[in-house]
Amino acid sequence: VLSAQDVNTITAALPSAELEAPMASVFRRLSSGSHYASPQRTSIAMTHHTALFMPSRVEDIGTAINVVSVPTSADVPATLRHPIGPVFATRLLLSEPPSSLVAFGAGKQIEAHLYLHIHAFPSLKRCTIVSGSTNARLENLLSVLRQSHPLVSLEGLSLDDTTNVRSAVGRANVIFTATSSTQPLSPSEWVSPGTHLNLVGSFKPSVVEVDCGLISRSETIVVDSIEACAIEAGELIAASLSAGDMIEIGQLVEEWDCQDGPGEVQMRKGDVTVFKSVGIGLQDVAIARHVVSKAENLGIGTAVVDFHA
Repeated sequence: VLSAQDVNTITAALPSAELEAPMASVFRRLSSGSHYASPQRTSIAMTHHTALFMPSRVEDIGTAINVVSVPTSADVPATLRHPIGPVFATRLLLSEPPSSLVAFGAGKQIEAHLYLHIHAFPSLKRCTIVSGSTNARLENLLSVLRQSHPLVSLEGLSLDDTTNVRSAVGRANVIFTATSSTQPLSPSEWVSPGTHLNLVGSFKPSVVEVDCGLISRSETIVVDSIEACAIEAGELIAASLSAGDMIEIGQLVEEWDCQDGPGEVQMRKGDVTVFKSVGIGLQDVAIARHVVSKAENLGIGTAVVDFHA
């Protein structure tokens, strides 16, 4: 049994590549269709929350279930596997190391994504967080990130500060969206050519964080799972994308491996690249097994004695 602090202690000492490797492995396995079981997410609506259940099994790694309780009209809570996939996608799809990043949202998702991206890309010098308002949550998030990353320029903006938000979006190399918005967060024309976008907020058809124009600018949309995104990714559903318009990131991993690192992957890119993730259970299996193995080796956490009925 590992507490949140235990997990933070373990992962803080790991190089980004060591966290990304398990993600690459399960993405590859998902696209090859071999030796795993990962049924679609089950959702149960309650008065003030939505409970999400994501079970999965990878034959030679283990079995896991991710259980998340999402408060109504709030950001999706963050788990460790959420930001690692986008970190890998950014490395895979962005042609040059990023220097500027814009994140929409001010919840735990954004905190986790920014922390791992800054850790993975020392080239990042400027990060802008755009929230619905400049409230205490945004200020607290900025304070935490400034303490942990003193060499990075961090600023917070309100979504209605149109002039400054447009300027920040226009100079960004990477854009994150991790909100429950049902309307596009910024117009497509604000986004500069060459930008990479990680869309991780929506997990149901009613949530739409970017407009159809931005989706059409990326000739091929990279996703974690075509099957899952076809029924859960609001932006892609709104843009009437078919399976042929998407490519799973696992299909690109083999090309990454063959090139022994970043490079021009074989896909139609358009003038922006987009990675859309609704989250897949295989990621939970991979990262949980990796962290538990590290904990066992380091003697961290509480061991539960096996018993038999």
